[in-house]
Amino acid sequence: MKSVKDTLLERRSIRRYEREEVSPEDMNLIYEAIRNTPTSYNGQQFSVIDVTDQDVKLKLFSLIGQKQVKTCSHFLLFVMDYHKIGLIAEELGEDMPEFNNTIDGIAVGIIDASLAMMSALTMAESLGLGCCPIGYARTVAPEAVSTLLGLPKKTFVVCGLSIGVPREEPDLKPKLPIDLVVFNNRYRDDEEAMTGELMAYNDTVSEYNRTRSGDKTDNDWATHILGYYREASGHGILRAMQRRGFDPKR
Repeated sequence: MKSVKDTLLERRSIRRYEREEVSPEDMNLIYEAIRNTPTSYNGQQFSVIDVTDQDVKLKLFSLIGQKQVKTCSHFLLFVMDYHKIGLIAEELGEDMPEFNNTIDGIAVGIIDASLAMMSALTMAESLGLGCCPIGYARTVAPEAVSTLLGLPKKTFVVCGLSIGVPREEPDLKPKLPIDLVVFNNRYRDDEEAMTGELMAYNDTVSEYNRTRSGDKTDNDWATHILGYYREASGHGILRAMQRRGFDPKR
């Protein structure tokens, strides 16, 4: 098993997997890591769908469009979930507050599901497995994915995670330097210096993309991410969330 240091600092997204299945023992460790995720209020406002049926994976691939969905051993979907607490509230005769219809409630569900995904990823990576978080599981076809998974109201897919035995070891991507990520006591106010450091990082990513092993691109960092923002702005996630039982009013 990898050390915590190696697991976190050598993490890279793996998109190609061997045909070998992940062992039940390893999956049980991943499940236990998910179950022990820290959550807001210990409310555990998330659930996980573990997709192993190849037919279901192929249907998800046709919706999501990421090849690792169909080639991985396990495709986990992390769902923010207010359905379960609603069930027990009804059984206890308690009113169910419309927390799911607040910005904070949605943030809590997203954070809990995201933390659960990171728990799964960290455990899987420590076991020598390969993972790739997939945000498109949330964005490209939320209603079709929800229907395929049989999700009840007041649940919404936050992200996916493919897990498998790695067939590749891609170069480690450069990340923003610590001085652009961790600030001391207050947010940095030297915007000119920050901009220069951001431009230097942009050049570093461009060089990485031109020279990395495997597929090469001409992408820089900022233009690529801004393009994603423009694309993602058209996904209509608010309307999809409203149809799933989330209607933030406050």
